[in-house]
Amino acid sequence: MGMETFSRSQLQQELNLRCFKLAANNNRGFKQEFGELHNVGRDLPARAGVLEPNKEKNRYSCILPYDHCRVRLSIQNLDPHSDYINANFVPGGGSERDFICTQGPLPNTIADFWRMVWEQNVRIIVMVTALRYKDTILCDKYWMMDEGTAYHGSLQVTTVARKQGPDYFITTVNLRQRDSPIDRIITHYQYPSWPDCGVPNPSSLCAFTEHIRQHLEAIPRLGPAVVHCSAGVGRSGTFVALLWMMQLCVRGITPDIKAAVKDLRLHRMWTVQTLEQYMCVHQCLVYWLSGGSSLSPQTHSNYQPLSSSGREDRSGRRRRHQRQKSTSEQQNSLQIFNPGNLLRRLMPSLSQPGDGTNDRNQRQSSRTHSRFLIPGTC
Repeated sequence: MGMETFSRSQLQQELNLRCFKLAANNNRGFKQEFGELHNVGRDLPARAGVLEPNKEKNRYSCILPYDHCRVRLSIQNLDPHSDYINANFVPGGGSERDFICTQGPLPNTIADFWRMVWEQNVRIIVMVTALRYKDTILCDKYWMMDEGTAYHGSLQVTTVARKQGPDYFITTVNLRQRDSPIDRIITHYQYPSWPDCGVPNPSSLCAFTEHIRQHLEAIPRLGPAVVHCSAGVGRSGTFVALLWMMQLCVRGITPDIKAAVKDLRLHRMWTVQTLEQYMCVHQCLVYWLSGGSSLSPQTHSNYQPLSSSGREDRSGRRRRHQRQKSTSEQQNSLQIFNPGNLLRRLMPSLSQPGDGTNDRNQRQSSRTHSRFLIPGTC
């Protein structure tokens, strides 16, 4: 008996309704679902990452690869620890190894990174971070942005071409073993506009993710795609979850975002690290299912960038409140399903009335959570 499939419009309608319910009462449903994922994977061993020879290979000491699905490199020079890299195989709808989520390379792990790309037969690298945020290095530059060749370990890495998309860069890299005629073409995507510990513009992220989804569909499945940000958990996991759900929808399968994030967290710790990122997957999927047509230019121009806490500026909330008051109940109901407005509906608004106790608890939870967010890890 085959799996029941649905049309794109049916999937959109179902997800709209689900998001509407999750967003009720100041996002109570989203907060509950995300809270239920808190402990997923926390008891899984990550012993290799804490071994003394491997500590310097971790960008963040608190984010380590789970042992059961970590990517193992070939042993070099009889060194038993030379197989270590801070990377995990993660699922994406096809297998347990559709993607590799990894940290942004360090100066001392760039050669290991390219060795992983070669050994795992990777053809696509997705980088969802800038190299720096203010004075913080999020990822060390491991490829040449201009045409030219660099050598990392036994591998020759040559940038052949680089072009710019709407919000991202596409670099074509020729990878080969030294003194070998065998080479491979690697496509490197960089999406630098995703803010650290924040969420990007939904139309921009959807366009970027859809471009890569179509690329993956068009090429033979030779090896996993590598996805990384700085730590390889927050933005990387959000991207993988979104692309995975897109793949399901294309096949008419109802997306289950919570189940997907749970599965990802069983393979890479802290995957989809913040509540805002979890809600972003929902919002982007609704927008993408609508074909992007629901986000009008006027709505797009009123889009308010979000801080790391997901809050909007107060003037934006006042303008939105005034606009909502001026519409009829029917129009307001329709707008709640408009993907262009959904992000504003999903994000917590401190101006909303509450019982006092819940508001205090939420503010305290936000402050507690922010203390443990290391720049770059989300």
